[in-house]
Amino acid sequence: MKKWNLIPSIALGVLTLWMSACSKNDSPTPPKEETSSRYVLITLADRISGNKGGFISSFATYPSGTISNANANSLEGQGMGGWRVHNNMIFKMFSTSDYTSGIEKVMVGKDGAVTAGKFISSKVPTQAAKYFGTGNLVIHNDNAGYYWDAAEPLKVQQFNPTTMGNTGSIDLSEAVNARGKDEAAIKFRAAGQKFLAIKNGKLYVNLTYAKNDVSQVGFFDDYYPDVYLAVVDIASGKYEKTIRIKATGSIAYINENQMYDFDSNGDLYIVTQGTSATGGKSKIARIKASESDIDQTWELKFSDFRAADDGKFTNIFAKDGRLIFTLNTVKLTGGPTGNINGDDIWKFYSLDVKDTSKKFNAISGVPTGTNPGAAMVAVEVDGKLLLRGATKAGENGYYEYNWANNTATNSFSVNVGGAVSGFVKVDTK
Repeated sequence: MKKWNLIPSIALGVLTLWMSACSKNDSPTPPKEETSSRYVLITLADRISGNKGGFISSFATYPSGTISNANANSLEGQGMGGWRVHNNMIFKMFSTSDYTSGIEKVMVGKDGAVTAGKFISSKVPTQAAKYFGTGNLVIHNDNAGYYWDAAEPLKVQQFNPTTMGNTGSIDLSEAVNARGKDEAAIKFRAAGQKFLAIKNGKLYVNLTYAKNDVSQVGFFDDYYPDVYLAVVDIASGKYEKTIRIKATGSIAYINENQMYDFDSNGDLYIVTQGTSATGGKSKIARIKASESDIDQTWELKFSDFRAADDGKFTNIFAKDGRLIFTLNTVKLTGGPTGNINGDDIWKFYSLDVKDTSKKFNAISGVPTGTNPGAAMVAVEVDGKLLLRGATKAGENGYYEYNWANNTATNSFSVNVGGAVSGFVKVDTK
């Protein structure tokens, strides 16, 4: 009797296990999406026409020797001066197809192909064409970023970096109009045209007061001798106060190179280019990690480097209390025949911020070259600090910096695609 009762029980158990297995096979757990790393290089082939033609390519392994940056998987087009990178996402400030000002997302596939992704254009493209700066951006996190649009110059636009959609704006007309509201000499006003940075939950926004209304409006035509920055609380979106960098002129020329950097301890260092395109009163200012105002106890002026004050800072990298930047070795000259962009006059220096003597230490091993301009002057990849070395004479590549002896040695060179402008490692899916 017990044998006969056991048989249906066993059969029922087998049936249950079989149905369970079928159920699992019918609805399998999705496999985890694998990621792989790619090394991404941007080069600028055209420095003359103004559309910044060039290439972006990706590599499965860290480059070595001399390489080409133009291949079948490269993205070729315009606006290749540089980029902004956040959490494996790459953004350019110009359209690859036609150099339109805005924000373009650069896509890097697991197969190595680089393509142009979604693009955020100006709400009024004719305004973006008239006033430089549309697409000047800063990223807060994967879902929140900020940028300037000439169509609404007194507002900072908000966007989602992941979906590339506009999500609103912050009106800073109160901050802008707190000074010079009725001054006839001020022809154009803006908030965020040249500088956007985020520190400790605060958004820092430059306020533009331009005397020019014909061309390059807002750049080296400052009405006030001081630079003004509005401070916005990100959580509430509310304007809090305005701070200033005294006696310097223009804060920056709008570039993919953001012209500021954070030190390891959280101090923010800001480049101001001075009163003209060729310099004059250019300096580096600081906002200390725990503060939200300009540090009045420290600043670095170009005249600390050369008393003639005949040049400017154009870039900065900060780490462990050391600043790295390039400075012009001779007086700057502008115009079509000027030396500012075309000649090999920009030399690398380092400086210890705790050194009260403000000694500029020349970095040996990396060539004195052309102006990095929109390019990233220094990048960190795989634990290496790499300095951009590109010369009219022909050197072109990245040089690994030695912190111990303030020297650099060639890491890799590029012979096809133009002058190196940026190098980064990203994960792809």
